[in-house]
Amino acid sequence: MSLVVAEMKLSVRDKVGPLWGVAFPLILLIILGNVPAMRQPEEANGGLSTFEIYVPVLILFNLAMLALIALPTTLAGYRENGVLRRLQTTPVGPARVLGAQLVANLAIAVVAAAVFLTVARLGFGVHLPDNPAGFAIGWLLVAGALIAIGLLVTALAPRRGVATAVGTVLYFPMMFFAGLWVPVTQMPPLLRDISQATPLGAGIQAFQQAYEGSLPSARPVLILLAYAVVCTAAAIRWFRWE
Repeated sequence: MSLVVAEMKLSVRDKVGPLWGVAFPLILLIILGNVPAMRQPEEANGGLSTFEIYVPVLILFNLAMLALIALPTTLAGYRENGVLRRLQTTPVGPARVLGAQLVANLAIAVVAAAVFLTVARLGFGVHLPDNPAGFAIGWLLVAGALIAIGLLVTALAPRRGVATAVGTVLYFPMMFFAGLWVPVTQMPPLLRDISQATPLGAGIQAFQQAYEGSLPSARPVLILLAYAVVCTAAAIRWFRWE
């Protein structure tokens, strides 16, 4: 537990996850919530306002920032600076540090998701998912898929700078297909099909189903599980402690 607390303190000090993964999307949520046009229901969005669509997108924004950029940057930095190599000679071991870093980032993501939903509900009257269990299942599946991708980036990137660059390159197209710039409901059919095959696009689909009162359907669940299993296996195969 003390190791997890230490990793959380280091994550906060590093500022990448807390600042860009939590503070920035929260500020964006508040700004969008105060734009009257964003809160008008639209037929193209299935009767939902653009703001209501953006709430789950910003939750994915947080998860993607932590898993694709903050996590690989930190772990690749540990390897580059010889931290993991030195830990191999201690009772702590590098695997425990890796686990603590994962738990720390997940804890930050859980708190952020709770804050986003609370602010959206109490501050702007956005209704919460009709199926909380389905939303939680979708969130866990997305978290697992993104963390697996982040670990694969860490495994393949030789240095901290490379890990940050690769994570950033993956981050922006994934967020596009999650609907950050154009809501998925307003995308052309081809882009919608591509979106549903991406981890964040599948995550948005699972979230939407939870908002409608059901559990995630088989398609997004299988897609997210496939990303988690394949990328985890590849990360384990190629991960280097030094």
